Amino acid sequence: MVSIKKAFWSCFLTGLFSISFCFGRPLEVKPIKVDVCIYGGTAAGVIAAVQLAKLGHKVILVEPGWHVGGIAVDGLGGTDINNHREFKNDAAVGGMSLEFYQKVADHYGIENFLDKRIDPTNWRFESSVADSIYDSWLSMYDIPIYYGTEIIFDQDAVEKEGNVLKKIKMDNGLQVEAKYFMDASIEGDLLHYAGISTFIGRESNSLYNETKNGIRVENTFAQFKVKVDPYKLPGDPKSGLIPTIFNEPIGEAGFEDKRLQAYCFRVCLTQDASNMVPIPKPENYDPGQYEIYLRYFEAGGSAHVPRANLPNGKTDFNGGGDLSHNLYGYSHEYPGGSKQKRAEIYEYHKNFTQGLFYFLSNDPKVPLDIRNRWSSWGLCKDEFVDNDHWPRKLYVRDARRMVSDYVITEHHTRKIDPESVKDPVGVAYWPPDVHHVRRIVKDGYAYNEGFVFGGDEWVPFGISYRSLIPRREEAINIITPTCPSSSHIAYGAIRIEWTFMVLGQSAALALDMAIKNDLPVQDVPYDRLKKILLENNQVLELKRM
Repeated sequence: MVSIKKAFWSCFLTGLFSISFCFGRPLEVKPIKVDVCIYGGTAAGVIAAVQLAKLGHKVILVEPGWHVGGIAVDGLGGTDINNHREFKNDAAVGGMSLEFYQKVADHYGIENFLDKRIDPTNWRFESSVADSIYDSWLSMYDIPIYYGTEIIFDQDAVEKEGNVLKKIKMDNGLQVEAKYFMDASIEGDLLHYAGISTFIGRESNSLYNETKNGIRVENTFAQFKVKVDPYKLPGDPKSGLIPTIFNEPIGEAGFEDKRLQAYCFRVCLTQDASNMVPIPKPENYDPGQYEIYLRYFEAGGSAHVPRANLPNGKTDFNGGGDLSHNLYGYSHEYPGGSKQKRAEIYEYHKNFTQGLFYFLSNDPKVPLDIRNRWSSWGLCKDEFVDNDHWPRKLYVRDARRMVSDYVITEHHTRKIDPESVKDPVGVAYWPPDVHHVRRIVKDGYAYNEGFVFGGDEWVPFGISYRSLIPRREEAINIITPTCPSSSHIAYGAIRIEWTFMVLGQSAALALDMAIKNDLPVQDVPYDRLKKILLENNQVLELKRM
């Protein structure tokens, strides 16, 4: 159920917008004036808002959707902390990010949480629990939240005087004037319309002298382990390709392109009949869309099946591997797309994924053992209750990334001779993690292209403050914890929710210094910032692996 507070803002802002256009012409709407406007109610945005409010600043949080917390409240409860045998990364979680997980532990009655932090299950949570924690945190400091409020997708969305952002305009008529702004969205829309340099896609290896960026002509990770015929008529290229496979050449190794890793839903499922809603059959359901799954099973491929990995027997069912509900090749137009295009991409993913789950549970062509394993699962009755128990957000793994004077690259992640960082505001303790970007034909069979993950070549690294701030000539009063200046590969090591929360707090503490001293974000003195970060229990460095 949408809270009364959320419903109030919906009615209020809709009414305000309607009034502003009465009598056939727009009336002037008085802007809201604040110290800091945070655009994007992600986990990072929530943490930043709470931190700034605690320090006495007038801050507002603007969120295009109807819930705050981002993907953490829309399915991603299987926290990426201590969940790999090869490494344990809990030591990098500090500050308010750690405080959030302490609140999670308190909710589930986990006593002495910090003494039990090595156990990955103690970091996991249900989306509805995260939703409640974030809402309560914001309410504690009476932070105004503007739900259902999105920046206008137009070059007039942001008013600037030189390199100073003055005002931003929203699609419901809301206007906000602020001393400082923060883009805490994943999409980087505020950065873009503020005229700040961003990049979508994969850079060439040559741009930053990397080895894992650009087009990947040889992919073994999450690659098909069985041979899957890609043609409508098996063995006949002239017959065309079956769904999910694109008819395009692989391209040149390491070359730039505008493709992005796959998006998916982090689906919350249960086997508890008392809390189960059947997986719906989409109105436009077409079993022919899933031909590749039948061929995969026939060739000996292993089914991607849910498993309970959250409290109370629920799942954070993620897409991955060679064949799952990751939709390789369908995300590229999302970041730079119109609102309508983004909505279309969301709906396509939703219909395809619900149809896939229904297909695997019911279609007689699916092997019986797989059908039996799938048919025992359903949607959770007590999750996403305002959206028919389906996640309200796509898991947008990668969108716009800022391009500043300082860029985090593969060189920071390397175990051998990593690039040092003199101004860390957090530690990235995750390997470069990039899912496939497309599925094509190679040597006559289905081929996944783009995945990069793990191995023994990476190390945790400090995330530079300079990666959170734009070029001085572009803007001096905006910061971003979620779209840092980083290459495609480096961003893959940063894009973890607990890391975003760390960066959200660090960015907020930097803005506190900027506000109090009337400084451009580029002039915040790191020696003083470092002292404040450490006083707030942020982790800024770790011993090398």
